[in-house]
Amino acid sequence: MNRKRGIFLLIFLVSLLFIINYKFINNAIVEFLTDYETAVVKRIIDGDTVVVENNTHVRLLGINTPEKGEKYYNEAKNFLEMIILNKTVKLEYGNEKYDKYGRTLAYIILNNKNINSEIVEGGFGNTYIYSDDEYTTRLKQAWNECISNEKNLCEKSDDKCAKCIELEKLDVKNQEIIFNNNCSFDCDLTSWTIKDEGRKRFIFQNFILEKNKEVKIIVGNETNTNNILYWKNEGYVWTSTGDTLFLRDADGKLVLWRAY
Repeated sequence: MNRKRGIFLLIFLVSLLFIINYKFINNAIVEFLTDYETAVVKRIIDGDTVVVENNTHVRLLGINTPEKGEKYYNEAKNFLEMIILNKTVKLEYGNEKYDKYGRTLAYIILNNKNINSEIVEGGFGNTYIYSDDEYTTRLKQAWNECISNEKNLCEKSDDKCAKCIELEKLDVKNQEIIFNNNCSFDCDLTSWTIKDEGRKRFIFQNFILEKNKEVKIIVGNETNTNNILYWKNEGYVWTSTGDTLFLRDADGKLVLWRAY
């Protein structure tokens, strides 16, 4: 009887020790399996690219921020400078470690915070999902939170035509989109922009979409005719593996977005 009691006590103590240290053990396992390294951030190129020691250029994975000259470019860059410049950060890698330009692709982690998703949530960039990994869901959540709070790039348009324009069609196969003007008045779309998740952008030039009419935008190099406009671009804009369309007014405020 005493031997059995001793065995039960030993099992109890081992189980208790495991429970107490479970978080530590779990974190240790996660740490071991994660592909990462640490580095000091030496320079901020823009809102989604930094330079770390050894002159390694790091492109923040899963996001895209405004280019120089675009709205919120400076804010995105300053946001990174304020948080990570001259700090030692963790670079966590996803499914792809390098982009086509040879830059390192990574999530930047500081004090257990994913800086990539912090940028999106703050409205300084949009998601740029081209491969799924453990942070993909968090990035999408960050964008939805940005939309809910209407922060910066997620600020809703107050143009009277913002409620008139609807996306009727996004045809990835034929690289074309169709917008309708469902209002009873004409809408001046001059300087409105269409953008994908990356850096491809279409600007409406001196264009008025008449009431109850539609406009088709096709990726190609042909000449515009009536309400068919051509997005001058070599190759494609809309990726077959998934993308997001952003329509913004002349002030850069968000009219609508559609992910697929």
